[in-house]
Amino acid sequence: MTENGIERRTCLRFEIPGATVSYRVSKFMPAVLDKYEEEFCPLLDISRGGMRFHSNHKPDIESKLTMHISVPGERVPLVLNGRVRWVTPLEGTGFAYQVGVQFNAYGEKRDQNYPGNLVKIISLEQKFCPPDSAARPESDDGDYEVDG
Repeated sequence: MTENGIERRTCLRFEIPGATVSYRVSKFMPAVLDKYEEEFCPLLDISRGGMRFHSNHKPDIESKLTMHISVPGERVPLVLNGRVRWVTPLEGTGFAYQVGVQFNAYGEKRDQNYPGNLVKIISLEQKFCPPDSAARPESDDGDYEVDG
């Protein structure tokens, strides 16, 4: 996102060809937790801090999501929790919306993402990032949130 022409994102975004997202909205009723809201949505890009994907359903802004990210060639999907930050309507793509999600912090506390997921995202970043993207600006605060 840009604010007055300044890029606010500090994490490098990259594409994973063929990756998909299945997600469910966190609700209070346990019966609902077992069902995906939508499955096999195309993943547009991902970073250490969040991701963007196509969807035919419109999750509410600030909704808490549990996402299963399937990467071609990987046996086990990456399971991450996050919050919907923005939703944009689309036309002519076969999907109704584009959804932006910010991942929860990585750590061992409730609602945090398993720290091993960050390690996996970093390895995917190294595998799929274009070589010229190595010269990205670094943040003094770090590129991601870790809490133990």
